[in-house]
Amino acid sequence: MSVRDEREPLAPRTTSLYDYALFRHGIEPDGAVPRKGFPLPDGQPSPEPGRNGLTWQQAHAEVADALTPLLADPDPVRAAGAVHRRVAELALHRRTVRAHTARLTLTDEDAARRTARQLIRTGTDATAVGVGMALLIRLGEPEDVPWLKALGMLRGLEDAAIAALDPLDRQAAALLYIRSRECGELTPLTDAVASGDTEATRSALVSLTDESEAMWLGRRLAEAADLHGLLRARPQDTELLALTGRMLHRMADQLEGRPDILGYLPARAVYEALVRHADRLPPTPEHRSLLLSIALDLHSGPAVLLNWRPGRRRALLDALDRLLPAAAPEPVPGDREADWFRRNRQLPFAGAEDGDRPRWEVVVVHGSADSSTVETRILADGVPLVAALFGRGPGLPPEHLLDSGRLRAAPEPREVQLAEAYCSEGCCGALYVTIRRDGDEVVWDGWRGAVGPPPPPYRFDAAAYDAELARAEGDHSWCWPARSTARLIAAGLRERPELTARWELSQAWVGTDWQDPGTVVLHLRHEPSAPPPGTGGSLYFHWSLPEDDGPPRDRADAVLRRLETDDPKAFATFNGGNDELAQALGYRPPPPAPQA
Repeated sequence: MSVRDEREPLAPRTTSLYDYALFRHGIEPDGAVPRKGFPLPDGQPSPEPGRNGLTWQQAHAEVADALTPLLADPDPVRAAGAVHRRVAELALHRRTVRAHTARLTLTDEDAARRTARQLIRTGTDATAVGVGMALLIRLGEPEDVPWLKALGMLRGLEDAAIAALDPLDRQAAALLYIRSRECGELTPLTDAVASGDTEATRSALVSLTDESEAMWLGRRLAEAADLHGLLRARPQDTELLALTGRMLHRMADQLEGRPDILGYLPARAVYEALVRHADRLPPTPEHRSLLLSIALDLHSGPAVLLNWRPGRRRALLDALDRLLPAAAPEPVPGDREADWFRRNRQLPFAGAEDGDRPRWEVVVVHGSADSSTVETRILADGVPLVAALFGRGPGLPPEHLLDSGRLRAAPEPREVQLAEAYCSEGCCGALYVTIRRDGDEVVWDGWRGAVGPPPPPYRFDAAAYDAELARAEGDHSWCWPARSTARLIAAGLRERPELTARWELSQAWVGTDWQDPGTVVLHLRHEPSAPPPGTGGSLYFHWSLPEDDGPPRDRADAVLRRLETDDPKAFATFNGGNDELAQALGYRPPPPAPQA
């Protein structure tokens, strides 16, 4: 019989959740915590209550009316008991109650802190305990850490514990975050950190590859493992240095939301340590590309927004410039990484001093040789505006902003989308600005979708603005052959829309394959002018052009010529759309994507 079987479970209605968490942890033979935490004790509402049709504003008003007076009570025992009763009467999902509690206006923070501590230490109901944890997100102090760590072992309370621990103990918060999302490959790391074994922590960390899904936990991995401390103790460890560069670059990625680098407290010190010791890295193509990526981040990426001391970021860029070798003067056929390095080698090092940079600047960045991601970074006084004002996704590609002429200024105001959330505008928004010419100035104002306080209007000298825009529109150094082919095809279809219209097709999108940047893809939309009775909607097709060494102009011309005589619906791949229309026209739905 196991230890767990020999012990009777604690009575859930008389035992605090804190004591219950310690009990469950104590009876585990190996002291491990399950990946999703221990289940809440019997007696907690499951499924949780919820009230359909209640708006966010209505829920907030109910939570505020119910809890605000109680949290001003100077007697924490009496207040905690009242909170237990009131949250049960509200009959709201515990996450809803926590979310609104975190936004309450408190008339007596000391009283609220005492009640919060009473709730997390003696509370028996998960919703009431969650109220205490939500209050400690802004009122917590170091003495609360052990209690929060224990409650974070319970399923459903981990997110509140992480939020409350973040300002108090980043390592504890990171460990809890990783454990709640952990895949098996991170178990050696979390075990090593929990045991205090720094050598095992270092080994587990450097074993992570760029292909590992765990690398997307970037900041949390660095905080849990104390990457800064490891680097200080092992400045000559080349594996650790390379891993540090990869993690910093991943943290500066804003493809899927706010870049982690902006929340990583030791970021500046870790950048400094990496650049200081970067000469110890073997001079391999992989390492030179990594260091150039770091330079691009420091030049125009979210890393610019860190609170740098005057001149320090420029000094790091100068050091990287001296360290990196010269690039090949001509394209390197068949070697994408070498050609990427050639095209980007000088980009982050232009201008001896920050003050020499133009007030308004356009920087087009192709993230890496094995990616199709290209973003347009707009900098005002050296500050990347999309990262500073939006942070939910990167700037839109140059095809959208530059090839289209959208950034050109005219007396008539024009609203321009600069960025879209990684999930979609309909989900998390987009960043818009209105551009207009006002005499000898170009004005950017009328911001829409910015995060935080409304941005101020930006005014730029019109002549300098036009000159910089003309330079950016004419600079295609960011373009590799397949991307050039795609741009030429898109331009040809804009000039000759009849090429697709004759086949009842329209251009949905032309670019390079997300996973294979050497492949050109045309996405085409078919909307029949006379659909079969009872059907409607649209169908979608994609036409892939595998990598080819031919000149982009020749490849694009061949595509346009074929569209003159051949209907793409006969040879392109059907990619879905209206099911009834597809069946009526004889198109089979695409096979389901293989499961990972």
